[in-house]
Amino acid sequence: METLYQLDVWLFRCINEGGGQPYLDGIMLFITDFKRSWIVAAAASLYIVWTRRKESIAPLVLCLMAIGIADQTASGFFKPLVQRTRPCFELEQVRLLLDQTHSFSFASSHAANTAAVATIVWVFFSKSGTIDKIVAWSLVLFAFLSGYSRVYVGVHYPLDVIAGWGIGVGAGAITYLCFAFVWKNFVEPRRRHAADHER
Repeated sequence: METLYQLDVWLFRCINEGGGQPYLDGIMLFITDFKRSWIVAAAASLYIVWTRRKESIAPLVLCLMAIGIADQTASGFFKPLVQRTRPCFELEQVRLLLDQTHSFSFASSHAANTAAVATIVWVFFSKSGTIDKIVAWSLVLFAFLSGYSRVYVGVHYPLDVIAGWGIGVGAGAITYLCFAFVWKNFVEPRRRHAADHER
């Protein structure tokens, strides 16, 4: 565990100090702002509604469910369980670029929530047309940058973010698999049954 911690600290130093550049500070602050995440989510939602119409209900509802699961797992379960101090309050000479409360660090809910949305959108859109693929890849990239920015601004260790990504992907996958099971075993049979009666 000590070796893992030292590696975590070393990676944090590389990103927070070694990777810190004045021209990147503003970009990372923009990305890490929680309000910006909702702007990205709103833009993605509008695209889904515009292109899918009635079929947009499933991915949008699943995104909300996946966010709820990911957020509660990261913030409601792991943070009070692990009670890890944030690097900006534990290490010396940290480049802290924003005001931060003394909440716990593990796991990153930013990383978890954005990864959950990216997973759902990826499942629904990555095999569709070119624009759909661009949207799916863009959300994957945003999830990565959102997690990276949390380390860059000094409020999370890399392991916090990696765990958050894992939680988000897991939440998205579980949500979709449950949806697929219900759809295949309950919704589709009823629709086929109703269609047969109409003939």
